[in-house]
Amino acid sequence: MTTAPWQDPALPAAARVDALLARMTLEEKTAQLYGVWVGASTDGDGVAPHQQHMNTDYDWDELITRGLGQLTRSFGTAPVDPALGAQALARAQRRIAAAGRFGIPAVAHEECLAGFTAWGATAYPVPLAWGASFDPALVEAMAARIGRDMRSVGVHQGLAPVLDVVRDPRWGRVEETIGEDPYLVATVATAYVRGLESAGIVATLKHFAGYAASTGARNLAPVRAGAREFADVTLMPFEMALREGKARSVMAAYNEIDGVPASADPHLLTEVLRERWGFTGTVVADYFGIDFLQTLHRVAAGPADSGRLALTAGVDVELPTVKCYGDGLVAAVRAGTVPESLVDRAARRVLLQKCELGLLDADWAPEPPARDIDLDSPENRAVARRLAEESVVLLANPDGVLPLAPDTRVAVVGPRAADALAMLGCYSFPSHVGTQHPGTPLGIEIPTVLEALRAELPDAKVAFAEGCGVTEPDASGFAEAVARASEADVVVAVLGDRSGLFGRGTSGEGCDAADLTLPGVQGELLEALVETGVPVVLVLLTGRPYALGRWEGRLAAAVQAFFPGEEGGPAVAGVLSGRVNPSGRLPVSVPRGAGGQPWTYLQPPLGLAGEVSSLDPTPLYPFGHGRSYTAFAWEPVEGDDVTEIGTDDSHDLSVTVRNTGDRAGAEVVQLYLHDPVAAVTRPDMRLIGYQRVELAPGEAARVTFRFHPDLSAFTDRTGRRVVEPGDLELRLAASAADVRHTARLTLTGPPREVGQDRRLRCETEVSAAG
Repeated sequence: MTTAPWQDPALPAAARVDALLARMTLEEKTAQLYGVWVGASTDGDGVAPHQQHMNTDYDWDELITRGLGQLTRSFGTAPVDPALGAQALARAQRRIAAAGRFGIPAVAHEECLAGFTAWGATAYPVPLAWGASFDPALVEAMAARIGRDMRSVGVHQGLAPVLDVVRDPRWGRVEETIGEDPYLVATVATAYVRGLESAGIVATLKHFAGYAASTGARNLAPVRAGAREFADVTLMPFEMALREGKARSVMAAYNEIDGVPASADPHLLTEVLRERWGFTGTVVADYFGIDFLQTLHRVAAGPADSGRLALTAGVDVELPTVKCYGDGLVAAVRAGTVPESLVDRAARRVLLQKCELGLLDADWAPEPPARDIDLDSPENRAVARRLAEESVVLLANPDGVLPLAPDTRVAVVGPRAADALAMLGCYSFPSHVGTQHPGTPLGIEIPTVLEALRAELPDAKVAFAEGCGVTEPDASGFAEAVARASEADVVVAVLGDRSGLFGRGTSGEGCDAADLTLPGVQGELLEALVETGVPVVLVLLTGRPYALGRWEGRLAAAVQAFFPGEEGGPAVAGVLSGRVNPSGRLPVSVPRGAGGQPWTYLQPPLGLAGEVSSLDPTPLYPFGHGRSYTAFAWEPVEGDDVTEIGTDDSHDLSVTVRNTGDRAGAEVVQLYLHDPVAAVTRPDMRLIGYQRVELAPGEAARVTFRFHPDLSAFTDRTGRRVVEPGDLELRLAASAADVRHTARLTLTGPPREVGQDRRLRCETEVSAAG
């Protein structure tokens, strides 16, 4: 048989796609612009908002004769054995390719926010825990493992990572974010993208853009961010993940920005994303996001009009299933209301990506490997364990109650202590899909904190009382909990969230909080335990920070874990026993009071505490905070003299960190920028660099940051991003509130406008020290 030009890998991809597009009908081109969600139910909300409005009015056998752009969540819709699922996906792909004139299979996409969202796949810590680790290299290794697992069963595209910067911790999807600082989000997310893409999976950046800045912390609410905040905080992580991570897809967000829905915004999706940043991949819709232009935003008169707006703006692919890019769009093109050139533009991008993935090659084959498929291998679990251990944050340990004595009497109390799902975020398969299939096994082993602590301390006497539920108002279990506490030497109170979807949890998509009070009567339970006089160690398993000021100075210790995944129980227990030296740092501030939101540490002077207001927003535990079981001494290399550099020069700043304790540990050296005078108000401090350093007892290392003035750039009053001459302070710190050393700089020369080639990252070097 003669190979068609579009099937010939020896030809340039552009030539192959041009040859294909020239032969395709309008219906065949539009068929490349949508997915189909086979097997998804329209009963209730299920695993996507407004799923009950999903279009099922099509004939599958007839539809695929046109071709098909994407297959939606073959593994993430219902529990399916991975090997059987891979075979079923391969059969579906063969069928799709055989039905169309050109033999083109679909792109299969899945969620992979905290691991591949499939039954039996490793449930890793959630992104907020990635941020707490301050370890991009480990996140990259995790993502590479996720990508390899997805590729092994025939998946091509992963809908992750989330690059939204936390602006209000009451928002339900905080657990899906990496933190409240754009530099931390950017560097960790870029590492995830690199790992996923290294396995051949198309990484999809979401949600572009502004989603986390929703009004009132409500999911899918309007966004009222100013242009400067949007440019300097919201967009920066996406820019780094595209420039450095080479992500090949972007997901348009649900939200509107000052009245313009993101999915209908040509400025955002074409001018910024493609013309300014040079992005050449695909833009996909968030689920039902194109139809929302009609049903929720009311800027479109119907599905075809929604399709017109989204296609014009630059959304290439409708997900999860066809409604706005199908027959109605074809009719609109034929009627002259939508230019066919827009269809061609989107189809070309889709087909170029399929060409990159090998889906146009003549020898393409979808068959899975002829072996057992293990999506939760020992190697996966080892990475999950290490990331969980690195992400646990020791908030306080004032009297050295931790580590626990090996033969102590422990009362483990709380609704999160004995529940495996307490470890998981809402995009882990057991929470995301498994709860809709009662009676189905979890598919993976998830030790609870109670089980893990008993294994960790075999000589201890460990008693348990639940005390209360996560959200239920019933306090009848308090008496038993207090009784167990009174019999113990120490109480471990395991409290926190239940992750879920659309109101079925206290954290997760659509599970927004009115304030930052611990859910249900858990706060009252903690108070009752503290009043016994027995030392109380608080362990929080949550998807967001909660206000702890009520117990300031009254707890023996406090430990924060952000949904640490299937190995989270042993990780937390290891911190409690002392087997693990805690090294996590807060990616979000922990407030004193439950109200007063939104607030993050990125505040200009007027946003900080002052005499003009009776409200003090100062957090109880600041961004970057975390304790250790060892001690570190910081020794600056430079003096205190002011250094002058040009606005396009660089300056090296070093510090020697020494482990002065008696056990190995990790310190996280953080570099912040303070700009005393600027043309517009600036955050009092903002992170521009960090380095995690592992040190044995007595060992020292020199950490050198290479500061370039590009890192001081900001958007000025005219909308330009500029580097201003003048004074700066570089602050070496253990947290946003614990500055150890300050270096003063003066930038000389004229103001300098910076473009898309500006430096986004502070390069860091670690070397041995005497």
